[in-house]
Amino acid sequence: MSNDSLLRALAREPTSHTPVWLMRQAGRYLPEYNATRARAGSFLALAKSPAFATEVTLQPLERFALDAAILFSDILTVPDAMGLGLYFAQGEGPRFERPLRDEAAIRALAAPDPSDRLRYVLDAVREIRKALAGRVPLIGFSGSPFTLACYMVEGSGSDDWRALKTMLYARPELLHRILEVNARAVTDYLNAQIEAGVQVVMIFDTWGGQLNHADYEEFSLAYSRRVIAALTRESGGRRVPSILFTKGGGVWLEAIAASGCDAVGVDWTVDLAAARARVGARVALQGNLDPAALFAPPERVRAHVRRVLDAFGSAPGHIFNLGHGIAPTTPVESVAALVDEVRAYSAKLRAKAQTKT
Repeated sequence: MSNDSLLRALAREPTSHTPVWLMRQAGRYLPEYNATRARAGSFLALAKSPAFATEVTLQPLERFALDAAILFSDILTVPDAMGLGLYFAQGEGPRFERPLRDEAAIRALAAPDPSDRLRYVLDAVREIRKALAGRVPLIGFSGSPFTLACYMVEGSGSDDWRALKTMLYARPELLHRILEVNARAVTDYLNAQIEAGVQVVMIFDTWGGQLNHADYEEFSLAYSRRVIAALTRESGGRRVPSILFTKGGGVWLEAIAASGCDAVGVDWTVDLAAARARVGARVALQGNLDPAALFAPPERVRAHVRRVLDAFGSAPGHIFNLGHGIAPTTPVESVAALVDEVRAYSAKLRAKAQTKT
């Protein structure tokens, strides 16, 4: 591989610079992405076409010196494959035609065969790997069992996840049933992605931080831990590392680090220096610039990047990323400044550290 800095950082091995990739790096902030999406006709048509998915996955790598590609897809493809009927309402985001509100439907829920209902994703993985030609690693992903359940029960995004939490408190056995099926589905899906060619997998527990302290362990982390334990650990003679990201999960950092993952993604509310002290050398850390910082002028973006890099320091085991995904209206020049500063400044930090030793 031409650039394996991400894989080495995930193994907490030294790298010449801090590797950088960005959540939602292929997205609406890029004019070329919008042009491709217009050609596809809709988001789902874009995501379900391996050719289009390959095209947009590679677009940010043509603009920026990123150290990884991430599969272009959506976390809700899994419940869609379970028959919930995913669609995107104009200006309203993703919705399901058949949310899980009925006990009989919950009891009948089954994990899909990824080689059948999600074959288009696996075909995209193969096509992207071929197009990358060893340039950088390819990251595959899924939503966590809990985050998927949030959408499956609620039927859409929510400010308070009332339907989901009503089920959690009133009928926890039904939510556990959904989570058990989701854990099997996510495990099968990620292992199929690994077999198709992804070299890193990431679990997005976007809504785990909405839970209270005890419920996070019972309803979110326990199921992510179950997925991680069942993942394929090696492919093509090389370890396949896993990243677990819980937005709002800083309070559970030690527990997440003990889940079996290779890296913990942290959002912008976590101090990286403190996080590193808390988890030690058990895992790598990924993060954690506030995506809103990218609305500042490029020179201010660079300053905020340096602050994140200084917080972690020059030791191995840091992957630079945002604390969540890029906003659609983010200026492209701010992303360019971020990537450039990560590479230049982190290399200086390493050179300075070597001089001292």
